[in-house]
Amino acid sequence: MDFRLSDEQLALRDTVVSFCKGHFDVAAVASREARTWPETAQGGPAAPAAWSELAGIGVLGMLVPDEVDGVAPGGAAEVAIAFEELGRSLCLGPVLWSTLAAPLVPGVEAGEVRVAGVRVEPGRPAGAVAVEHAPESDVLIVLYPDRVERLATADLPVSVAGEPFDPLTPTAVFESLPSGTVVGGAEEAARLALLGTALSAALLVGTAQGALDVAAGYAAQRKQFGVPIGSFQAVKHLLTDMYVRVALARSATYAAAAMIDDPRAGDAVRAASAAKLLAGEAGIGNGRAAVQVLGGMGFTWEMLPHYYLKRAWLLEQGFGTSDNHALALADTLAAEPGVALDGTTTVVNG
Repeated sequence: MDFRLSDEQLALRDTVVSFCKGHFDVAAVASREARTWPETAQGGPAAPAAWSELAGIGVLGMLVPDEVDGVAPGGAAEVAIAFEELGRSLCLGPVLWSTLAAPLVPGVEAGEVRVAGVRVEPGRPAGAVAVEHAPESDVLIVLYPDRVERLATADLPVSVAGEPFDPLTPTAVFESLPSGTVVGGAEEAARLALLGTALSAALLVGTAQGALDVAAGYAAQRKQFGVPIGSFQAVKHLLTDMYVRVALARSATYAAAAMIDDPRAGDAVRAASAAKLLAGEAGIGNGRAAVQVLGGMGFTWEMLPHYYLKRAWLLEQGFGTSDNHALALADTLAAEPGVALDGTTTVVNG
């Protein structure tokens, strides 16, 4: 089996990288936010030109089946490749939910409609609901365990006070959500949850890589005692750990996406849980490590590390936290024949 990216996938990645450089200048994020804080503390929407071009390069419609042959132009693997680069550039806008909902909501593929979304976890008690990107979106998708509902954001109640994890992401908090139009049953809800888990992991991988880029660049330039701090053993260890976290999370995420595209390759649900677990740890761990590499100024508005850390905190909350997926993986392992609850292997006769 060839695990290398195909020429088409490499071209897709290059296209998204070029798009991000043109519209999401990550190097300018910190200086812009520092100049305009606290006005930007609640985030801002993606610019219309950026959103239109994102649709133009095909990212938003990659999961939409073609009207002729019914085949989508991209699978989970291709979307994961694109999303990793979007996460690396701290992209703005409801990219994840818009891409997921594009097959269900007309106008998303063309960039005419933006979709926010929220997943209601099984057994979650009733209460306030935080919805990222609600202020800039036209449609809200609510993912319940047994159905998928759609409603216009104009029909949402007035939001209550709330503050986002990520200063780049506008967030609204609602006391409750009204009922919407059912656009899918339990099977569709499970499909979207699986895709959302893998693609949020891809965004986290990009976030972790971005934090590593910033930390490594700073360590190569910042000097103490006449030498770059990257030459110090303690800093080398931090950067090495960051690299390993990214590599593990990327491998797990690509594997999960491949299994979603071809279930014969393995258990896609288990793989997606493993990917979200490792990607969450990589995103948050690398964000914290980047702050540490930059020292006391790493968490100031003028520096990028805390933006990556806060984006990772935000993405960690969607489609199950690392703890949720760790418990889910433990349950699946414990249910396997020959595996004891304490992790030891037992022999099963027959």
